[in-house]
Amino acid sequence: MPLYMDTHKNMKGVTAAAVAEAHAKDLRVQGQHGVEYLHYWVDEKNETIQCLVHAPNPEAAKRVHQEAHGLVADEIHEVKQG
Repeated sequence: MPLYMDTHKNMKGVTAAAVAEAHAKDLRVQGQHGVEYLHYWVDEKNETIQCLVHAPNPEAAKRVHQEAHGLVADEIHEVKQG
């Protein structure tokens, strides 16, 4: 299954605790869309979040975020682990 990295920009006031809560919501919804969210990174200073996800396509990954908490990524790119 393809691997994607998504980026959420300009997340005003983002905190690691809030992202942990959103990630937990993703985990509850992901199976319904054939998606597996693996890791996430939070940069509170620059107000960005990145998520690493196995998904059949970018749209499926987007649907999980949208359904789980509404925080849809600004960008999503297929990546290869090296």
